[in-house]
Amino acid sequence: MTWFHPAGSLQSEDADVLVTPESAGWVYSGMRVHTLADGVPVSFELDGEEGVLVPLSARDIDVTVDGEAFHVAGREGVFAAVSDWMYLPVGSAVTMSGSGGDVAVCTARASETHPVAHVAAGDVQVEVRGAGRSTRQVTNIATPGSYSGAHKINVCEVITPGGNWSSWPPHRHDGIGECTVANEEIYYFRIGRGESPHGHEAGEGLFHVYTVDGSVDETVTLHDGDVYLVPEGYHGPTVAPPEYPMYFLNVLAGPGEDRTMAFCDDPSHHWIRESWEDQAADVRLPWTSAQGRVGTPVSAS
Repeated sequence: MTWFHPAGSLQSEDADVLVTPESAGWVYSGMRVHTLADGVPVSFELDGEEGVLVPLSARDIDVTVDGEAFHVAGREGVFAAVSDWMYLPVGSAVTMSGSGGDVAVCTARASETHPVAHVAAGDVQVEVRGAGRSTRQVTNIATPGSYSGAHKINVCEVITPGGNWSSWPPHRHDGIGECTVANEEIYYFRIGRGESPHGHEAGEGLFHVYTVDGSVDETVTLHDGDVYLVPEGYHGPTVAPPEYPMYFLNVLAGPGEDRTMAFCDDPSHHWIRESWEDQAADVRLPWTSAQGRVGTPVSAS
């Protein structure tokens, strides 16, 4: 099974990215990314799935869920601001329309029904995690600590300034051996250039994944729009070159009775977390807020 999917390789008839549990070879996690065209609505049904709708570079989105209308403000791009978002119930029929831009719909196989919700950008939790060159922004969209009205799905987004590392130290949540946490994880990458508000075709980065048994150990070169599926193994770091800030949207779901974002560090690198206590956080973070760009800008070379 291929875990790394370059931009365009997961395209379907109506989606730029389509990941289903079946296509991924697992049970729970999925994602679709749509580019909205003016006057062309996008409709879908969440059959046995719950969803989280996250605007990436779309603004003023009209969303109808089971006949109920919502207006989602969205944002110019993933590096421009924190966005409002929507929770979509299991079995719901959804239609969205707008004048342009990308929208992600994160999904998870689920059976409990929770009400539809529209969460304002100002209510989204923004966390600065790590220190030094491992500082990154974690925007907790639908995580257990930030949103309780879901059954299986966990969604967050991470911004890594150019020159920094994320997904560090390496960690896993595959239910193998002594690590009892089990979550399937999707990484959807957008890579900017300098101060660009969204992804840029020149952007690139690196991602390392390795399994406990050594059967997989690869470092891939990332480009804007790539997807990496992580069914097992340690993952990290993600590396953003100095001139190319990195964004990734994570979707996690698994068999546990309770939603969790817990993980197991690679024991060889767990000490790194303690080293952060003596390092300052990167002044460029937080990178974004509901009001827009926050951190100290850095110019592209």
